[in-house]
Amino acid sequence: MPQAVVLLNMGAPHNLEEVELFLRNMFNDPHILPIKSALLRKVVASFITKMRVKEAKKSYEELGGKSPLNDYTRRLVVKLERRLGGETIVRAAMRYTPPFVHGVIEELMEREIDEVYLIPLYPHYSITTTQSSLDDFYGEAKKMRFHARFYEVREFYDNEKFNDAVVERIEEALKGENFKEYDLLFSAHSLPKRFIEMGDPYLEEVQNHVELLKERIGWRFNSIHLAFQSKIGPIQWLEPSLDEKLAQLKGRKVLVYPISFVLDNSETLFELHKVYRERARELGVQEYRVARCPNDSNTFVEALVDIYENTL
Repeated sequence: MPQAVVLLNMGAPHNLEEVELFLRNMFNDPHILPIKSALLRKVVASFITKMRVKEAKKSYEELGGKSPLNDYTRRLVVKLERRLGGETIVRAAMRYTPPFVHGVIEELMEREIDEVYLIPLYPHYSITTTQSSLDDFYGEAKKMRFHARFYEVREFYDNEKFNDAVVERIEEALKGENFKEYDLLFSAHSLPKRFIEMGDPYLEEVQNHVELLKERIGWRFNSIHLAFQSKIGPIQWLEPSLDEKLAQLKGRKVLVYPISFVLDNSETLFELHKVYRERARELGVQEYRVARCPNDSNTFVEALVDIYENTL
C-alpha cells in the first residue's frame, strides 16, 4: 500500500521578495490572529505586515537573503525518504511559503497514496503551530476530495530518540569544555498568555520537556533555566523573557538551546546567535553560546523514523 510521510512546518522565505508573503500569510492565519471577521483580520494582517516587513528583510539579509530552514527541510526530506525506503515517500508542506499543502496533495493524489502520516515539526503542541498546520492540510484535503487514511502526530517532545538528537547538539556546542562552568538556558518561542488561559498545552509541554532533559543532562551543568523569546506587541506574553533571564545570569557562562525549534531559522541564527549575543554582552554575561537545532542530523532522522513507526 503506497504511503506518504508529510512533514508540516510554517515555512520561511526562500528570498527577500518572499518575506512579505510569509508575513502576510502568517498574520492572516486565524490560529495566529484569532479575529472572527476574515475581512477585519485581513486588514489588521496587512497593517502588521507593512509595519514589520522592512525590519524582517534586514534580518534575512544578515542570513544571506533567505531562511536556512528551507535547505534543512529539503535535506531532511531526502534523508528520511532514503531511510524509510520501500514505497514510502516523504514530502514537506509549508503553511506560509511554498511548497504549499495544495501542491503536495496534488502529487499524493497522482501517486494514488492511500495512507498519509502527518508530522508537524513542532515538538510541543500549540493551536498556533501544530493545529494550524494540521487544519491547513485537512482543509485542503477536503476541498480537493483527497480521501486517504490520515494519521497525525501532535507532539513528540517526549520521544527518547528525539531527545538523543537534542542532547547531541548540546554536547556538540560544549565539546571539550567543562559543562559545570555553564548554565544551560532553554529558550522557547513565546506565546501570548491568552492562549494558555484558553487551554493551550504549549507551556506545560515545554516545562515537561525541560524536566525530561534536566533528568538526562541537567546534572552536568551548573544550573538549568527556561526563558521565552520572539514576543511582539504590547500584549502579555509568557515569562520570563530571554532578556530578563540573561540579566539574571550576569557574570556567568551560558549555553542557550532553542528548545521549541527543530530546524534553524531566523529566530535561532539571527535572533539568538546575533541579537541576543550582543544583548548578553551588554548585560555582562561572561560567555554566551548557542547550540544548533537538530536540523537534518542522522540522529534526528532516526527520531522521525521512530515517531513514524509509533503511529503505524
